[in-house]
Amino acid sequence: MSISNPAAIASFASKAELSRGRLYDEPESATRSAFQRDRDRIIHCGAFRRLKYKTQVFVYHEGDYFRTRLTHSLEVAQIARSVARVLGLDEDLAEVLALAHDLGHTPFGHAGEKALDNCMTNYGGFDHNAQTLRIVTKLEERYAAFDGLNLTWETLEGIVKHNGPLITAAQSAEDLPRAISEYAEKQDLELHTFASAEAQVAALADDIAYNNHDIDDGLRAGLFSVDDLLAVPLVGDVFRQVMDGAPMVEEGRLISEAVRSLIGRMVMDLLSESRVRLAASGVETAADIRHYSKPVIAFSPDMVENDATLKAFLFKRMYRHYRVNRMTSKARRIVEDLFHLLHAEPELLPNEWQLGCDGAGGVKTARRVCDFIAGMTDRFAILEHRRLFDLHAEV
Repeated sequence: MSISNPAAIASFASKAELSRGRLYDEPESATRSAFQRDRDRIIHCGAFRRLKYKTQVFVYHEGDYFRTRLTHSLEVAQIARSVARVLGLDEDLAEVLALAHDLGHTPFGHAGEKALDNCMTNYGGFDHNAQTLRIVTKLEERYAAFDGLNLTWETLEGIVKHNGPLITAAQSAEDLPRAISEYAEKQDLELHTFASAEAQVAALADDIAYNNHDIDDGLRAGLFSVDDLLAVPLVGDVFRQVMDGAPMVEEGRLISEAVRSLIGRMVMDLLSESRVRLAASGVETAADIRHYSKPVIAFSPDMVENDATLKAFLFKRMYRHYRVNRMTSKARRIVEDLFHLLHAEPELLPNEWQLGCDGAGGVKTARRVCDFIAGMTDRFAILEHRRLFDLHAEV
């Protein structure tokens, strides 16, 4: 089946009209489904806008053509919708989960997250998935009647569990990241089960987009070459195929053609394997998918192996490249400096962020400082560090 041809809605798809609803009751929209409304709330929230200046590998000023968290999220959403359409799933739920999946990330990508987690060791740690839940259920302040965005149960479940169950049926949520364990006291997201098929689609769409845009960005940044990729299974085959078909093509077009082809191959593999799993599982409802013994949306074993090999290549040649290491070191120092100073002197926080603090060195102060830093863009973190640590900078 062509990926552009929509399939009928499957019995095991999540259905907006059967949603378990929102924590706080609201009148339904006259023009949008519950999941479409969730999508729109994500797009209009402040945390989503800030993704424009949050990066994953390169700091925002390294070059305008590198991906940001915002452009990555849009790419994930496109892939997720396409896959969901072919499998007969709810496209809107897949899209909202794709758009929301990076909201909790710190400035400076994984380097910032690791630094903030280290700073929070004695205060419950930091996890970007848990922070996303915290943003959409608490930190966004847009409504008079409640904190957060009051998203549907299915969206919250997908945000928290898109990578699989967090606990077994016999466990409690006490040992999970604090934002998740705290929210579990308000609403049961069935943390011991898998998430919907739409959430599983969004998770693997993230993997497809992430790997391929890192190939694109890494090549354009000169961190490795096309020749280096030729030994990587699948990737090398695709680049050779493009070069054989257009031997005189310039490198920019070669990269774009190869990345486009790679995305297509990964998507088709995902569709093929998922169809086999769905047929073999016998699932008939969304609840069946949640309680099934393994994910129903997956890559084939061969693609899983290829994916792991590519990740190993990117880890060695890109994420540990000396230029990236230098940016990572700067990012770590900026985050650590900001946290330790603001935790020791919370009176330096903006007035609205001082609310809820419990004094210098306090546990509540640590969480407020963590939320403040996690919400920063790369450029705001750099400027804030300069304002606080450069004696000649204008305050």
